[in-house]
Amino acid sequence: MNQLSDRLNSLSPSATLAMSQKSGELKAQGVDVINLSVGEPDFNTPDHIKEAAKKAVDDNFSRYSPVPGYPALRNAIVEKLKKENNLEYTAAQISCANGAKQSVCNAVLVLVNPGDEVIVPAPYWVSYPEMVKLAEGTPVIVTAGIEQDFKITPAQLETAITPKTKALILCSPSNPTGSVYSKEELTGLAAVLAKHPQIIVIADEIYEHINYIGKHQSIAQLPGMKERTVIVNGVSKAYAMTGWRIGFLAGPEWIVKACNNLQGQYTSGPCSVSQKAAEAAYTGSQAPVEEMRQAFERRRTLIVELAKEIPGFEVNVPEGAFYLFPKCSSYFGKSADGHKINDSDDLALYLLAVAHVACVGGASFGAPECIRMSYATSDENIVEAIRRIKEALAKLN
Repeated sequence: MNQLSDRLNSLSPSATLAMSQKSGELKAQGVDVINLSVGEPDFNTPDHIKEAAKKAVDDNFSRYSPVPGYPALRNAIVEKLKKENNLEYTAAQISCANGAKQSVCNAVLVLVNPGDEVIVPAPYWVSYPEMVKLAEGTPVIVTAGIEQDFKITPAQLETAITPKTKALILCSPSNPTGSVYSKEELTGLAAVLAKHPQIIVIADEIYEHINYIGKHQSIAQLPGMKERTVIVNGVSKAYAMTGWRIGFLAGPEWIVKACNNLQGQYTSGPCSVSQKAAEAAYTGSQAPVEEMRQAFERRRTLIVELAKEIPGFEVNVPEGAFYLFPKCSSYFGKSADGHKINDSDDLALYLLAVAHVACVGGASFGAPECIRMSYATSDENIVEAIRRIKEALAKLN
Protein backbone atom coordinates (compact mmCIF):
# COMPACT_ATOMS: atom_id res chain seq x y z
CA MET A 1 0.00 0.00 0.00
CA ASN A 2 1.70 3.17 -1.21
CA GLN A 3 0.39 6.17 0.70
CA LEU A 4 3.18 8.56 -0.23
CA SER A 5 2.26 11.95 -1.67
CA ASP A 6 2.14 12.41 -5.44
CA ARG A 7 4.81 15.04 -4.91
CA LEU A 8 7.22 12.47 -3.56
CA ASN A 9 6.27 9.75 -6.00
CA SER A 10 7.21 12.08 -8.87
CA LEU A 11 10.79 12.53 -7.58
CA SER A 12 13.78 10.49 -8.76
CA PRO A 13 16.45 9.50 -6.24
CA SER A 14 19.80 11.30 -6.54
CA ALA A 15 22.00 9.26 -8.89
CA THR A 16 25.22 10.76 -7.54
CA LEU A 17 24.34 9.83 -3.96
CA ALA A 18 23.20 6.36 -5.09
CA MET A 19 26.52 5.72 -6.86
CA SER A 20 28.44 6.99 -3.86
CA GLN A 21 26.51 4.55 -1.67
CA LYS A 22 27.21 1.62 -4.03
CA SER A 23 30.94 2.33 -4.06
CA GLY A 24 30.88 2.71 -0.28
CA GLU A 25 29.30 -0.73 0.06
CA LEU A 26 32.00 -2.31 -2.15
CA LYS A 27 34.71 -0.54 -0.15
CA ALA A 28 33.21 -1.91 3.07
CA GLN A 29 33.64 -5.41 1.57
CA GLY A 30 37.35 -4.69 1.19
CA VAL A 31 37.33 -3.88 -2.54
CA ASP A 32 39.83 -1.19 -3.57
CA VAL A 33 37.41 1.27 -5.19
CA ILE A 34 38.58 4.56 -6.64
CA ASN A 35 35.67 6.96 -6.22
CA LEU A 36 35.24 9.45 -9.06
CA SER A 37 31.53 9.84 -8.33
CA VAL A 38 31.45 12.47 -5.62
CA GLY A 39 31.28 16.19 -6.20
CA GLU A 40 33.38 17.40 -3.33
CA PRO A 41 36.96 18.65 -2.91
CA ASP A 42 39.31 16.08 -1.37
CA PHE A 43 41.08 18.83 0.61
CA ASN A 44 40.54 19.60 4.28
CA THR A 45 38.92 22.84 5.38
CA PRO A 46 41.68 25.49 5.80
CA ASP A 47 42.96 25.86 9.37
CA HIS A 48 41.94 29.49 9.95
CA ILE A 49 38.34 28.53 9.17
CA LYS A 50 38.45 25.60 11.59
CA GLU A 51 39.91 27.90 14.28
CA ALA A 52 37.01 30.32 13.81
CA ALA A 53 34.58 27.43 14.32
CA LYS A 54 36.35 26.34 17.51
CA LYS A 55 36.23 29.91 18.80
CA ALA A 56 32.52 30.11 17.94
CA VAL A 57 31.91 27.03 20.11
CA ASP A 58 33.89 28.58 22.98
CA ASP A 59 32.09 31.90 22.51
CA ASN A 60 28.74 30.07 22.82
CA PHE A 61 27.37 30.57 19.35
CA SER A 62 24.93 27.82 20.21
CA ARG A 63 21.55 29.49 19.89
CA TYR A 64 19.17 30.03 17.00
CA SER A 65 20.45 32.54 14.49
CA PRO A 66 18.21 34.88 12.52
CA VAL A 67 16.51 32.94 9.69
CA PRO A 68 18.61 34.55 6.91
CA GLY A 69 21.85 34.13 8.92
CA TYR A 70 23.86 36.37 11.23
CA PRO A 71 24.26 39.99 10.06
CA ALA A 72 28.06 39.59 10.30
CA LEU A 73 28.01 36.73 7.78
CA ARG A 74 25.60 38.51 5.44
CA ASN A 75 27.77 41.64 5.56
CA ALA A 76 30.84 39.52 4.76
CA ILE A 77 28.95 38.15 1.72
CA VAL A 78 27.98 41.72 0.69
CA GLU A 79 31.70 42.62 0.77
CA LYS A 80 32.64 39.48 -1.19
CA LEU A 81 30.10 40.29 -3.92
CA LYS A 82 31.33 43.89 -4.11
CA LYS A 83 35.04 43.07 -4.14
CA GLU A 84 35.03 39.93 -6.31
CA ASN A 85 32.00 40.45 -8.53
CA ASN A 86 31.59 44.24 -8.62
CA LEU A 87 27.97 43.82 -7.52
CA GLU A 88 26.27 46.04 -4.93
CA TYR A 89 23.89 44.34 -2.50
CA THR A 90 22.68 45.06 1.01
CA ALA A 91 22.51 42.52 3.87
CA ALA A 92 18.71 42.51 3.41
CA GLN A 93 19.27 41.09 -0.10
CA ILE A 94 21.22 38.07 1.24
CA SER A 95 19.70 34.91 2.68
CA CYS A 96 21.89 32.10 4.03
CA ALA A 97 20.73 28.49 3.97
CA ASN A 98 21.80 24.92 4.71
CA GLY A 99 23.99 24.69 1.63
CA ALA A 100 23.61 26.20 -1.84
CA LYS A 101 21.32 23.27 -2.65
CA GLN A 102 18.70 24.64 -0.26
CA SER A 103 19.23 28.14 -1.67
CA VAL A 104 18.43 26.93 -5.20
CA CYS A 105 15.41 25.02 -3.93
CA ASN A 106 14.17 28.02 -1.90
CA ALA A 107 14.33 30.22 -5.01
CA VAL A 108 12.45 27.65 -7.10
CA LEU A 109 9.78 27.11 -4.44
CA VAL A 110 9.06 30.82 -3.93
CA LEU A 111 8.90 31.62 -7.67
CA VAL A 112 7.23 28.65 -9.38
CA ASN A 113 3.49 27.99 -9.49
CA PRO A 114 1.87 24.74 -10.69
CA GLY A 115 2.17 24.68 -14.48
CA ASP A 116 4.93 27.30 -14.67
CA GLU A 117 7.85 26.35 -16.91
CA VAL A 118 11.48 26.52 -15.85
CA ILE A 119 14.18 26.27 -18.52
CA VAL A 120 16.95 23.87 -17.49
CA PRO A 121 19.92 23.60 -19.87
CA ALA A 122 21.17 20.01 -20.21
CA PRO A 123 23.51 18.53 -19.12
CA TYR A 124 22.17 19.73 -15.76
CA TRP A 125 22.89 19.03 -12.14
CA VAL A 126 20.65 16.13 -11.13
CA SER A 127 18.56 18.10 -8.62
CA TYR A 128 17.37 21.01 -10.80
CA PRO A 129 14.49 19.27 -12.63
CA GLU A 130 13.50 17.49 -9.41
CA MET A 131 13.26 20.80 -7.54
CA VAL A 132 11.06 22.20 -10.32
CA LYS A 133 8.83 19.11 -10.05
CA LEU A 134 8.69 19.59 -6.27
CA ALA A 135 7.30 23.09 -6.92
CA GLU A 136 4.76 21.48 -9.33
CA GLY A 137 6.37 23.31 -12.23
CA THR A 138 7.42 21.86 -15.56
CA PRO A 139 11.15 21.52 -16.34
CA VAL A 140 11.82 22.49 -19.97
CA ILE A 141 15.07 20.80 -20.96
CA VAL A 142 17.29 22.51 -23.54
CA THR A 143 20.07 20.19 -24.68
CA ALA A 144 23.59 21.32 -25.53
CA GLY A 145 25.91 18.52 -26.68
CA ILE A 146 29.67 18.14 -26.49
CA GLU A 147 30.06 19.70 -29.97
CA GLN A 148 28.94 23.04 -28.49
CA ASP A 149 30.90 22.54 -25.26
CA PHE A 150 27.64 21.74 -23.43
CA LYS A 151 26.53 25.41 -23.51
CA ILE A 152 23.16 26.55 -24.85
CA THR A 153 22.94 29.25 -27.52
CA PRO A 154 20.74 32.38 -27.50
CA ALA A 155 18.71 30.83 -30.36
CA GLN A 156 18.06 27.68 -28.30
CA LEU A 157 16.97 29.80 -25.34
CA GLU A 158 14.63 31.88 -27.52
CA THR A 159 12.98 28.73 -28.91
CA ALA A 160 12.37 27.31 -25.42
CA ILE A 161 10.62 30.40 -24.05
CA THR A 162 6.80 30.37 -23.90
CA PRO A 163 4.26 32.60 -22.09
CA LYS A 164 4.48 30.06 -19.23
CA THR A 165 8.26 30.45 -18.72
CA LYS A 166 8.96 31.67 -15.18
CA ALA A 167 12.67 31.04 -14.70
CA LEU A 168 15.96 29.88 -16.20
CA ILE A 169 18.44 27.91 -14.09
CA LEU A 170 21.98 28.64 -15.24
CA CYS A 171 25.00 26.87 -13.74
CA SER A 172 28.47 28.24 -14.57
CA PRO A 173 31.03 26.80 -14.04
CA SER A 174 28.88 23.76 -14.63
CA ASN A 175 28.26 20.54 -12.77
CA PRO A 176 28.45 18.01 -14.52
CA THR A 177 30.43 19.36 -17.51
CA GLY A 178 32.87 21.94 -16.17
CA SER A 179 31.79 24.32 -18.95
CA VAL A 180 32.05 28.05 -18.22
CA TYR A 181 29.95 30.72 -19.94
CA SER A 182 32.08 33.66 -21.14
CA LYS A 183 30.93 37.27 -20.83
CA GLU A 184 30.09 37.26 -24.57
CA GLU A 185 27.99 34.10 -24.24
CA LEU A 186 26.13 35.49 -21.21
CA THR A 187 25.55 38.76 -23.09
CA GLY A 188 23.91 36.76 -25.89
CA LEU A 189 21.57 35.03 -23.43
CA ALA A 190 20.80 38.33 -21.67
CA ALA A 191 19.82 39.92 -25.01
CA VAL A 192 17.16 37.20 -25.43
CA LEU A 193 15.97 37.58 -21.82
CA ALA A 194 15.63 41.37 -22.31
CA LYS A 195 12.64 40.62 -24.56
CA HIS A 196 11.00 38.52 -21.82
CA PRO A 197 11.03 40.60 -18.61
CA GLN A 198 8.94 38.06 -16.66
CA ILE A 199 11.75 35.49 -16.55
CA ILE A 200 13.93 35.28 -13.44
CA VAL A 201 17.43 33.78 -13.74
CA ILE A 202 18.62 31.49 -10.94
CA ALA A 203 22.41 31.64 -11.40
CA ASP A 204 24.14 28.79 -9.58
CA GLU A 205 27.72 30.01 -9.15
CA ILE A 206 28.91 27.53 -6.50
CA TYR A 207 31.99 26.62 -8.62
CA GLU A 208 32.93 30.29 -9.17
CA HIS A 209 36.46 29.93 -7.80
CA ILE A 210 37.26 26.66 -9.55
CA ASN A 211 37.86 28.33 -12.88
CA TYR A 212 40.76 27.84 -15.31
CA ILE A 213 40.11 30.68 -17.76
CA GLY A 214 40.56 33.77 -15.64
CA LYS A 215 37.80 35.82 -14.07
CA HIS A 216 34.37 34.44 -13.28
CA GLN A 217 31.52 36.17 -15.10
CA SER A 218 28.06 36.50 -13.58
CA ILE A 219 24.98 37.20 -15.66
CA ALA A 220 23.93 39.60 -12.86
CA GLN A 221 26.77 41.94 -13.92
CA LEU A 222 25.12 42.63 -17.29
CA PRO A 223 22.87 45.69 -17.81
CA GLY A 224 19.30 45.11 -16.66
CA MET A 225 20.00 41.61 -15.27
CA LYS A 226 20.72 42.19 -11.56
CA GLU A 227 17.08 43.08 -10.81
CA ARG A 228 15.94 39.73 -12.20
CA THR A 229 18.76 37.41 -11.15
CA VAL A 230 19.11 35.31 -8.02
CA ILE A 231 22.78 34.45 -7.46
CA VAL A 232 23.34 31.23 -5.53
CA ASN A 233 26.75 30.48 -4.03
CA GLY A 234 28.31 29.11 -0.87
CA VAL A 235 31.45 27.88 0.84
CA SER A 236 31.32 24.16 -0.06
CA LYS A 237 33.50 23.99 -3.17
CA ALA A 238 35.82 27.02 -2.93
CA TYR A 239 36.76 26.47 0.72
CA ALA A 240 36.43 22.66 0.95
CA MET A 241 33.50 23.00 3.37
CA THR A 242 30.91 20.61 1.91
CA GLY A 243 29.85 19.22 5.30
CA TRP A 244 29.49 22.61 6.99
CA ARG A 245 26.30 23.26 4.94
CA ILE A 246 26.37 26.99 4.29
CA GLY A 247 25.05 28.45 1.06
CA PHE A 248 23.47 31.78 0.25
CA LEU A 249 21.38 33.56 -2.30
CA ALA A 250 21.63 37.21 -3.28
CA GLY A 251 18.86 38.87 -5.22
CA PRO A 252 15.96 41.30 -5.34
CA GLU A 253 14.61 41.94 -1.86
CA TRP A 254 11.10 40.68 -2.70
CA ILE A 255 12.52 37.26 -3.57
CA VAL A 256 14.90 37.18 -0.58
CA LYS A 257 12.08 38.10 1.84
CA ALA A 258 9.97 35.29 0.38
CA CYS A 259 12.85 32.81 0.83
CA ASN A 260 13.24 33.92 4.46
CA ASN A 261 9.52 33.41 4.96
CA LEU A 262 9.68 29.92 3.47
CA GLN A 263 12.86 28.94 5.32
CA GLY A 264 11.41 30.29 8.57
CA GLN A 265 8.74 27.62 8.34
CA TYR A 266 10.86 24.59 7.57
CA THR A 267 14.49 24.82 8.69
CA SER A 268 15.06 28.29 10.22
CA GLY A 269 18.60 29.70 10.11
CA PRO A 270 21.55 27.45 9.24
CA CYS A 271 24.02 26.05 11.80
CA SER A 272 25.37 28.84 14.06
CA VAL A 273 28.94 27.50 14.29
CA SER A 274 29.13 26.88 10.54
CA GLN A 275 28.07 30.48 9.94
CA LYS A 276 31.01 31.78 11.99
CA ALA A 277 33.31 29.45 10.03
CA ALA A 278 31.86 30.74 6.73
CA GLU A 279 32.37 34.33 7.87
CA ALA A 280 36.05 33.55 8.44
CA ALA A 281 36.20 31.92 5.00
CA TYR A 282 34.97 35.13 3.33
CA THR A 283 36.92 37.62 5.46
CA GLY A 284 40.19 35.71 5.96
CA SER A 285 43.06 34.75 3.65
CA GLN A 286 42.03 33.61 0.17
CA ALA A 287 45.40 31.89 -0.44
CA PRO A 288 44.03 28.34 0.19
CA VAL A 289 41.33 28.94 -2.46
CA GLU A 290 43.98 29.64 -5.09
CA GLU A 291 46.14 26.70 -3.96
CA MET A 292 43.21 24.32 -4.37
CA ARG A 293 42.27 25.88 -7.72
CA GLN A 294 45.80 25.29 -9.00
CA ALA A 295 45.70 21.66 -7.87
CA PHE A 296 42.36 21.16 -9.64
CA GLU A 297 43.74 22.75 -12.80
CA ARG A 298 46.73 20.40 -12.78
CA ARG A 299 44.42 17.40 -12.32
CA ARG A 300 42.13 18.66 -15.07
CA THR A 301 45.05 18.71 -17.52
CA LEU A 302 46.12 15.24 -16.37
CA ILE A 303 42.70 13.57 -16.66
CA VAL A 304 41.97 15.20 -20.05
CA GLU A 305 45.28 13.94 -21.49
CA LEU A 306 44.72 10.41 -20.15
CA ALA A 307 41.03 10.20 -21.12
CA LYS A 308 41.82 11.29 -24.68
CA GLU A 309 43.89 8.09 -25.00
CA ILE A 310 40.86 5.89 -24.30
CA PRO A 311 39.53 4.56 -27.62
CA GLY A 312 35.89 5.51 -28.18
CA PHE A 313 35.85 8.36 -25.65
CA GLU A 314 35.02 11.84 -26.95
CA VAL A 315 36.58 14.36 -24.59
CA ASN A 316 36.33 18.15 -24.39
CA VAL A 317 38.41 20.41 -22.13
CA PRO A 318 36.44 21.62 -19.10
CA GLU A 319 37.14 25.24 -18.14
CA GLY A 320 36.01 25.03 -14.52
CA ALA A 321 34.65 22.86 -11.67
CA PHE A 322 36.24 19.41 -11.20
CA TYR A 323 34.39 17.13 -13.59
CA LEU A 324 35.14 15.47 -16.89
CA PHE A 325 32.08 14.51 -18.94
CA PRO A 326 33.25 12.32 -21.83
CA LYS A 327 30.87 11.05 -24.48
CA CYS A 328 31.01 7.25 -24.38
CA SER A 329 28.12 6.15 -26.63
CA SER A 330 30.50 4.21 -28.92
CA TYR A 331 30.40 1.46 -26.26
CA PHE A 332 26.60 1.11 -26.28
CA GLY A 333 25.46 -2.28 -27.53
CA LYS A 334 28.70 -3.99 -26.51
CA SER A 335 29.07 -6.56 -23.78
CA ALA A 336 31.58 -8.50 -21.65
CA ASP A 337 31.52 -10.73 -18.55
CA GLY A 338 27.72 -10.93 -18.62
CA HIS A 339 27.38 -7.12 -18.67
CA LYS A 340 25.41 -5.62 -21.57
CA ILE A 341 26.01 -1.90 -22.10
CA ASN A 342 22.79 -0.21 -23.22
CA ASP A 343 23.54 3.26 -21.92
CA SER A 344 25.98 5.23 -19.77
CA ASP A 345 24.29 4.08 -16.54
CA ASP A 346 25.08 0.47 -17.54
CA LEU A 347 28.61 1.58 -18.36
CA ALA A 348 29.03 3.18 -14.93
CA LEU A 349 27.83 -0.02 -13.22
CA TYR A 350 30.18 -2.08 -15.43
CA LEU A 351 33.16 0.13 -14.54
CA LEU A 352 32.32 -0.18 -10.84
CA ALA A 353 31.99 -3.97 -11.04
CA VAL A 354 34.97 -4.67 -13.33
CA ALA A 355 37.39 -1.74 -12.95
CA HIS A 356 36.38 -0.86 -9.36
CA VAL A 357 36.08 2.79 -10.38
CA ALA A 358 32.94 4.72 -9.41
CA CYS A 359 31.64 7.19 -12.03
CA VAL A 360 28.08 8.40 -12.62
CA GLY A 361 26.08 7.65 -15.76
CA GLY A 362 24.90 10.72 -17.63
CA ALA A 363 21.17 9.92 -17.88
CA SER A 364 20.30 11.66 -14.60
CA PHE A 365 22.23 14.73 -15.82
CA GLY A 366 20.14 14.83 -18.99
CA ALA A 367 22.96 13.42 -21.15
CA PRO A 368 22.58 9.62 -21.45
CA GLU A 369 25.49 9.44 -23.93
CA CYS A 370 28.05 10.74 -21.38
CA ILE A 371 29.58 9.70 -18.09
CA ARG A 372 30.66 11.98 -15.23
CA MET A 373 34.04 11.59 -13.56
CA SER A 374 35.06 13.82 -10.68
CA TYR A 375 38.78 14.54 -10.56
CA ALA A 376 38.59 15.87 -7.00
CA THR A 377 41.05 13.18 -5.97
CA SER A 378 44.81 12.63 -6.00
CA ASP A 379 46.93 12.55 -9.16
CA GLU A 380 47.81 8.91 -8.35
CA ASN A 381 44.13 7.98 -8.14
CA ILE A 382 43.43 9.69 -11.46
CA VAL A 383 46.25 7.83 -13.24
CA GLU A 384 45.22 4.47 -11.76
CA ALA A 385 41.49 5.02 -12.35
CA ILE A 386 41.96 5.86 -16.04
CA ARG A 387 44.31 2.86 -16.45
CA ARG A 388 41.63 0.57 -14.97
CA ILE A 389 38.85 2.13 -17.07
CA LYS A 390 40.88 1.73 -20.27
CA GLU A 391 41.56 -1.93 -19.43
CA ALA A 392 37.92 -2.69 -18.60
CA LEU A 393 36.60 -0.97 -21.73
CA ALA A 394 39.03 -2.95 -23.89
CA LYS A 395 37.18 -6.13 -22.84
CA LEU A 396 33.90 -4.95 -24.35
CA ASN A 397 32.98 -6.17 -27.82
